[in-house]
Amino acid sequence: MDLDLDSDPGLAALRPLGGFFVLRASRPSPPLALPTLAHAYAPVYGGVAPDVHAGAGEDPLAFRVGKVAAVLRAPEIRVAASVAHQGLAARLWSVALGCAVRYGGVPDLAPRLLRWDPDAGAPDDLWLAELRPLPGDVGTIGEAVLRGHLAPLTAALHTRYRVATGLLWGNAASALAGAGRELERWAGHHGRADIADHARSLTTGLLDHPLLTGTGTFTGTLPATGPFPATAIETETATETATETATGTEPGPGCESDPGTEPGPLPAFRRRSCCLYYRVPGSGICGDCCFSRPPGSARPPGSARPPGPARPAAAPRSPRSRRSSPGAPSG
Repeated sequence: MDLDLDSDPGLAALRPLGGFFVLRASRPSPPLALPTLAHAYAPVYGGVAPDVHAGAGEDPLAFRVGKVAAVLRAPEIRVAASVAHQGLAARLWSVALGCAVRYGGVPDLAPRLLRWDPDAGAPDDLWLAELRPLPGDVGTIGEAVLRGHLAPLTAALHTRYRVATGLLWGNAASALAGAGRELERWAGHHGRADIADHARSLTTGLLDHPLLTGTGTFTGTLPATGPFPATAIETETATETATETATGTEPGPGCESDPGTEPGPLPAFRRRSCCLYYRVPGSGICGDCCFSRPPGSARPPGSARPPGPARPAAAPRSPRSRRSSPGAPSG
């Protein structure tokens, strides 16, 4: 490992991984009084219809879903709820896996300690109130992300927007596979086989968790570079990498690049459900979708199926968020 959490309380070693892996820790404080994720998941909202006019602090989950719906012009609210779910899931997986491979441990990510700005994009959406180091093993990460966050988030979205729980757990698995694969890609570019191996081991172990059983499977490998990344986290990280190369951005601690290194093949994941993104006007299927083409579409006779198109940022970005923030949507 490059560092430990106690020696890097600002979590600076996450920055070179890309904005979607970054977690604002301890200082500075959020510029606004933000709700916690515990507040966002609160079951108190379950008995009332979502208020599309709610403020970010009043009902942060409804605010987020409403924002996604408006930006994507979603034809039905459950499409926006699914996309918002996958964005937050990917953000949480990225933070947890990034900490585990860089520090060998993770901070306590309890929902009451994470403040969330549902109007912001990565990395300005999540703020950790206090750094409490924990082990970085599969069991600890699974308890923190799956039990601590995704179980209550899934329950809230199912209750409020009638999104199928199987679909939402498929989102969680897809987001996990994408975050792990992006870490492997980064590690390959920087000559860090140890990080690539660690990321793959954690991802595989977490996909074996009972909550993710049956959500999908690895189906082979993908090229490390290509025109059809499987998830938005890969699409946007590629943009950020190009930006940093052009501007000479400092790589950060423990991230010296090996210019002669190219990442090898990356694991391909195929989910067994669909996130509904194909219903967004002008969209297509995601690279890991269970469908080979959007339902209801016709393939021209004799044509080969092209690789699945990249999923764009699955959530809207506020004007103050960086366009190059990698990851499945968060802001």
